Amino acid sequence: MSLKDTPAESSKTNQPVNNLALYSVGAQVGCATLIIILIGLFVGIGLDRLLGTKVVFTLLFVLGSAPLSIYITYKLAMRAVKSANAQPPVGKHSKQLEEEGKSE
Repeated sequence: MSLKDTPAESSKTNQPVNNLALYSVGAQVGCATLIIILIGLFVGIGLDRLLGTKVVFTLLFVLGSAPLSIYITYKLAMRAVKSANAQPPVGKHSKQLEEEGKSE
């Protein structure tokens, strides 16, 4: 078996794991964004009712939630990239590397 065949096999076996990781990050980002916007909406509505203003605080908090949402999206994505790089590869190729490391 040649070495150039091994990465292709390894990437095929890692693809479902990579897809699940991407779905997980997407779900985290979507839920975090939704929660942040809803919190901003309800806090804004509550302040508007308390202070007797029309929609000033609602707009302020909903629009202010956008930068916070972008920042949290960035942090979640960087955490996912860091954890993906820290994990050893899965598949036949990684087993061969482990066996070579034990024999040395």
